[in-house]
Order: sequence, then structure tokens, then C-alpha cells
Amino acid sequence: MKKRYISAFLPLVLLGVSFPATTFAQKDIFIHSHNDYQRRVPFYQAYAQQVSSVEADIFLSKDNQLLVAHDLHELPTASNLDELYINPLVHLFKQNGGKPWKDSDKKLQLLIELKTPATPTLDMVVQKLSAHPEVFNRAVNPYAVQIVITGEFVPNPSDFSKYPAYIQFDGLLSEKYTPQQLARVAYISVPFFEYAQWNGKGTLVTDQKKKVEAVIAQIHAMGKPIRFWGTPDHVTAWNTFHTMGVDIINTDVPELCADFFHNFDDKNFVISPDLANAHEGITKTDRLDKTTAGFQGFDNKKLQLSKGIEIYQPTYLNDGVRKPVKNIIFLIGDGMGLAQINAAASVNKGLSLFGFKYLGLQQNSSKDAFTTDSAAGGSALATGESNNNRHISMADDGTVYPSMSDVATSKGMKAGVVTWGNIADATPAAFYGHSTERDNADEITEWLLKGNLTLLNGSGMHILTDRKDKRNLAEELKSKYNITTSIDEINSKSGKVICIDERMEQAATAETIGLLADATKESIKKLSENNKNGFFLMVEGAKIDYAGHANSLPGSIVEMLSFDMAIAEAMKFADSNGETLIVVTADHETGGLTLVDGDLETGKITARYMTDDHTPIMLPVFAYGPGAADFIGIYKNTQVFHKMKALLDANKQKK
Repeated sequence: MKKRYISAFLPLVLLGVSFPATTFAQKDIFIHSHNDYQRRVPFYQAYAQQVSSVEADIFLSKDNQLLVAHDLHELPTASNLDELYINPLVHLFKQNGGKPWKDSDKKLQLLIELKTPATPTLDMVVQKLSAHPEVFNRAVNPYAVQIVITGEFVPNPSDFSKYPAYIQFDGLLSEKYTPQQLARVAYISVPFFEYAQWNGKGTLVTDQKKKVEAVIAQIHAMGKPIRFWGTPDHVTAWNTFHTMGVDIINTDVPELCADFFHNFDDKNFVISPDLANAHEGITKTDRLDKTTAGFQGFDNKKLQLSKGIEIYQPTYLNDGVRKPVKNIIFLIGDGMGLAQINAAASVNKGLSLFGFKYLGLQQNSSKDAFTTDSAAGGSALATGESNNNRHISMADDGTVYPSMSDVATSKGMKAGVVTWGNIADATPAAFYGHSTERDNADEITEWLLKGNLTLLNGSGMHILTDRKDKRNLAEELKSKYNITTSIDEINSKSGKVICIDERMEQAATAETIGLLADATKESIKKLSENNKNGFFLMVEGAKIDYAGHANSLPGSIVEMLSFDMAIAEAMKFADSNGETLIVVTADHETGGLTLVDGDLETGKITARYMTDDHTPIMLPVFAYGPGAADFIGIYKNTQVFHKMKALLDANKQKK
């Protein structure tokens, strides 16, 4: 721990200085493994996390050994600097071609705290380091380890020039450095407790936050990074310090800290007209099933939105009333949990979904597992029967479970399925097909030949044409359906339609965020025109799930906003029609998304995922329109089907 400090708070108060927080631009988040030698495995534990800095406290012993320890009583069993740090670094640089890490330009710092006087302790340090200039001298090797000296025995600034140029020093805020001396200062370290008394939970109180912001700004005005020591050491604190512009994150738990900041761009999102700051790269997942394994990932640059989506204000004229339900629009956000909803609502400052007044919760375990997959989850919603994981609306013995699409057509209604993904993926498949194996796309899509659907829309033409059974199902289906390749063509011809629009294979972007809403609008038009008996339409926001598997917060939010735009189209129709019930829910949550923090003014959200798989948390059920009150309460996911069916049965009985 750094104990050498002089309070600089008083001058700030007397001057009445108030500085805004300023963040130093940096590629990597600089994580410092404080008192690294106290880790269970010194150096290597932090090194494996690719942190930017490790710390060693050293005593010069009587026999000229540089012993690494925190206190004098530890010296009898202490290892020396060579054993813990110098030798491992020399070995790694040789192994990695003159760099700390193989195939990486990331650099490393070694912070050495002097526990005994600089003369002769620092002289001995220089002697040892100078034997390996390719490892410790950046004038020789630009990737060399940066050496910074800290502690009670740091030399007087007037003596900095006596030491090799590759030696830098930890600075004091109270010190008056000459320009030449300041050039030898790597950064300024200050004790956090001089400015705030905070345990790292919740938020800094306003007056203490201002003090922290002021000292950050003062040090940045010197052209130097800042490191606080004596800080709280948890997620909330790390995120707060980073957001405030603290350049070096001090931690005693480098694994946890590095994990939090790993792929940090994927854990943050804000809607901003400044598209230049959107981060690069493609975020992918290998957790998708066979049908959707070709998904190309989330192009982060294309996910950046310059403005939010519009929020529809419902009329509520028929909301919750007891009257016949002619149409049902069932929207399923695959992988959508409360965190995904709240994240999207926060960045957009509202959602059309928030216009729903009738809410319930559904439990979603499958028949054979606590945590469901999309096959069992989608099938439970589609059929009202508990299914095993991987089953598509079918029992173990091959018994077919009729779906809501089948129920609707048996009543003379039209039925449609729209997915922002592959038509043979588990959730849409559950509304028209049957199989005990979700990956058996040939068997599942063969059920389309029965012609029960009026409309099917999604991606995946290859599912119909490139098959193991060598059939061209697209050709066979032409006897029952118009086959189109664009959403714009859904209503170009009368009769049933299968629309395979390959744009729906890709992630929603700033350019295509409204495509699912367009598909929903066109599908409602197709199903409602010249239809006295009503319709059932299922619309799936498929890639909220993909984003959860990929741990992409930008993906989760943009996909959720895309889904909300589809919800808005359903609400518009319901308000104009008066006989339409809308139900919105999910088959499961994906990723275990946890919201860490946000900004109410800008809408920025920081969040992290606890897994790259599904979670069994209860899911919200939103209902709007006649009969919506029936969806209040807590119930199994299978009951969503039975509640919808009961409303249709009641309507048909009245007729």
C-alpha cells in the first residue's frame, strides 16, 4: 500500500476549484494489481488476466537481497524480487519475442514500492534491471516493462536525474515539479479517503463526488494520469472510477476486476449522434444451434444508433374489457428478460411496451430440466404442454401436440408466423412443426405441406432447398403458397405466402432496426384483410437471444428496440380494430443480464452477463386489449396458451 502522501485537498477548497471529470483516452483499461505479491500466485495470477500493472514492495536485506514483503515480520519467509518478478519476466520476454504477451502489443508496468531508503535500495534495483535492458528499458525495446518507483523512500525530485531514464516515479500532488522532473513522473497517486468516505456501494454523495472530480481534473490538468489507493474494490466502485475518468484502477482482486472490464465496449451502450466513437469489431457466439449456427454476429459499428425509436401511445379504448376476442397477436422476445427490457427502455427513455397495464409472470422450466431451451420454451407457449428440451411440440412417444396455429385454423381463423430469424429455428417451428429433435429441420419444415399457415416469414431458404432428404421443398410448397423473397412482396399477391427474406438472418442495425416492424405490419395486413373469422399471428424477436449468447449489450438493446417497434405496430392495429388481444412474453432469458449502472440524463447503460446460456428466471407476460386481465398473476408458461385458447373458445361459443 502506498503510504507516502501529503494532503492536497485543502488548497482545492481554498481556491474554490470545481473541475469536470475528464477521461484520458486509452485503448486498454489500466488495471493495477495492488500488492500483487500477496496474491495466492504472485505475478502469474495477475499476468494471466493481462492486467496493465503489478506491484512489489521491497526491503533491502543485510545480505543485499531485495526481499518482497509488506511488513518486517514477513521477511524471514519472503521471496526475492528476482524469483517473483525479474526472472519470470525475462523468461516470458524471451518466449514471447520481446513482448509481455505473445501476439499482443499490450504493455506491462512493474510498480516497485521502496520499504527501505532509496540509497542503496533503488541502486540495487537499477543494478538488477540494467542487466536485462531488452526487458526493462523502453529505449532499447518499446515493449519493455515500465518501471515506476513509489513509497515513502522515493528519491527527492531533484535526484530523479541521477537514475536511468527508464526509471519513472510515482508523483505527489503537493510536489512542485520542474518540467524536467514532471517528465519523470509516470502518474500521480492520491489516497481516496482524503476526498471521500465511500464503501463502494450505491453512489458517492454529491459533495464528496465533487471533491473526487476536482482532484481528477487537477491531476489531468498536469498532463498526468491519476491512481487512487485505499479505494473500495468492487464492481460498482470500479465502474464509478472508470466513468469519472480515473486512469488506473487499483484492485486486490485482479481476476474479478479484469473479468468486469473484459470486452467492456460490449457492456456499455448509449444512443448518440456522435457515431465516430462507436467501437469496431464483430461480436459473435458459438452457442447457437445447428439451424442458426451461420449467424455472422453483431457488427458493433452498425449497432450505434444516432436517435431512439418512437414510442406509441395507446388509446386503451378496449384494454381489459370483457368482449369477444377475434384476433390474437402473440409476440415472443426470444431471450428477453426484465433486464433486457429495462436496458432498452433506459437508453431509449421509454418503450411502447411500457404502455401495457396488464402484467403477469410465467415460470418456464421444461419438462425434463430446470432451465429450458428455446424448443421446450417455445413449444410450451405454442401448445400448452410441457415439452422436453430439444422437442418441438411433440411428446416423447411421438404424440403431436397441436399448436395455437392449429387451434386457430380449426376455428376457421387464419394463422401466421413471423420470425426475425430462421423459419426452422425452435420458437417459430413450434407454431407449425413437430419433432423430438430441434435440429431436424427436414422433418420440421415438412409439416408446412399441410398448409395450415396463411403466412410464414423469416430467413433460411437453404432450409427448404439444401436438405438431407434431397427434396426441394420450396418447389413442393408452391402448390399451396406464393413463395416470395422480400417483406415488400407479402401482400403483392392474394392467397397464402411464404416469404423468405434473407435480411432477417442478420442482426438488427441502425439501418434495419425497423424491418421486423415492417414485417409485422405487412403480416397483419395479410391476415386481417377480407377475414371475418379472425387470425392468430406469432411474431418472434429472435436475436435478443443471440445477443445474450454473445454477451453483447449493444446487440441486446438494439434487438429489444427492434422488437418493441414490432410491438408498436401490433398496438396500432389493436387500437384501430378493437377486437384484438396482444400478448407479449419470452420463452426464456438469455445471458443472466445484470444492469450495473446507468445515466438518467444520457441514457447510457452499463451491464454485464453472468452466463452465455439461458437462465430459468421468471418472465414477464404483458397483455393489451380485450381479455388482457386474464394474464395477471403467476403461472406456468403452458398457461399462456390455455388463457389465449379460452378467450378464443369463448368468442366462438358466443357466435
